[in-house]
Amino acid sequence: MASAALPEISKPKIVDGPGGYVLEDVPHLTDYIPDLPTYPNPLQDNPAYSVVKQYFVHVDDSVPQKVVVHKDDPKGIHFRRAGARQKACVYFHSDDVHACIVTCGGLCPGLNTVVREIVCGLHHMYGVKKVLGIDGGYKGFYAKNTELDPEGGYKGFYAKNIVYLNPKVVNDIHKRGGTILGTSRGGHDTSKIVDSIQDRGINQVYIIGGDGTQRGAALIFEEIRRRGLKVSVAGIPKTIDNDIPVIDKSFGFDTAVEEAQRAINAAHVESESFENCIGLVKLMGRYSGFIAMYATLASRDVDCCLIPESPFYLEGPGGLFEYIEKRLKEDGHMVIVIAEGAGQELLSQSIQSTTDASGNKLLQDVGLWISQSIKDHFSKQKMPINLKYIDPTYMIRAVPSNASDNVYCTLLAQSAVHGAMAGYTGFTSGLVNGRHTCIPFNRIIEKQNKVVITDRMWARLLSSTNQPSFLRPSTNLFSNENGSQKSLDKRVTH
Repeated sequence: MASAALPEISKPKIVDGPGGYVLEDVPHLTDYIPDLPTYPNPLQDNPAYSVVKQYFVHVDDSVPQKVVVHKDDPKGIHFRRAGARQKACVYFHSDDVHACIVTCGGLCPGLNTVVREIVCGLHHMYGVKKVLGIDGGYKGFYAKNTELDPEGGYKGFYAKNIVYLNPKVVNDIHKRGGTILGTSRGGHDTSKIVDSIQDRGINQVYIIGGDGTQRGAALIFEEIRRRGLKVSVAGIPKTIDNDIPVIDKSFGFDTAVEEAQRAINAAHVESESFENCIGLVKLMGRYSGFIAMYATLASRDVDCCLIPESPFYLEGPGGLFEYIEKRLKEDGHMVIVIAEGAGQELLSQSIQSTTDASGNKLLQDVGLWISQSIKDHFSKQKMPINLKYIDPTYMIRAVPSNASDNVYCTLLAQSAVHGAMAGYTGFTSGLVNGRHTCIPFNRIIEKQNKVVITDRMWARLLSSTNQPSFLRPSTNLFSNENGSQKSLDKRVTH
């Protein structure tokens, strides 16, 4: 991401308490703009909230990051609980709110639902009428600004790259895939984006995107803070791969796993219909194999699942070719699921240094490579096979979200709205241990969430598929306290 002058990332806002309690709090507008006026909270008179006091969250409510503890453990890290604030004031008057929404990065089921619920949440809960959609991702803030809209009621606003949003406009967009706002990768210029926000009079920015997008959101917040602007920046984490840390899962993931079942089922039907047939399905998962793992566990028709976090090898005892041959001799067919980032170390390194506009490595097509490798191997073995290769990647990304994800998107969007109206900024809304929270940007962007193959879930998958672990006999993996994996030549006794 390019920027004329990147602002420094501020230190985390930490609140310590007794018993080892640590609250990793999110920034507030009053942290850098003292004596901000407050306004009556419209929710106090909203029929949906005013009837029952318990609909509000207490100002001191927090959610622990770790729920499995021992009796002598410290209370540990907590995050601020998201939701409608119990206090009777907010930091924005409804008539003064100028909100904008932007979607960035690749497509994901649920994008339109999040857009819809931000618009409807602002309108129905807080009476906000001025909401804009930025067309085309981050670069939409400053690209194509060539014409003014004198009739739009937004003085100084550019017309070509914005969409005026209200509940009527977004009424049924959740039934469609993709994003009505358009999206793009890259295009992040912090200074130009904040200039655009400032020039247009925007004071609430809702940014929907993955880890790269959230890193951009953190830089936007820091520049806004440096300029002393009264602008809340709220992120909604979006990644179909489920590779954003801290949160339980990202929206669109449930839909992706559900849609992956259709491809796996097709591969299973094909493989059962031909002699010595292999159904091979490539699923998304550049660095994290969550979709492949959960789709495999849900399917029960998969004989082997290959993910980036678990290296495998082809030749020799315990290798993939030996396992395929065993399955074909015993059952006459098999299904293999492979994540797009798996096995990249086995391919040619010629493309590894190339990246896309978001900074992601451009991976070689491991599905085509492994298909040809399997065919070549069994051709040399004089063992005839059939192989059916299915790649449903873009079909999965483009579908509307299912019921579970629609509910989740609604809660994420409303959490972001409640947080912004309460004056919080520089945060991402997300689910932590089943509770909606406001998480500081620095925790969302510090690393990627990956499958820990020393975790019980991977053991459940291995027992479900009965596949080999593909670990060399001399290698043992274990997890340290932070969940990262290390390799040892000697076996560790726990």
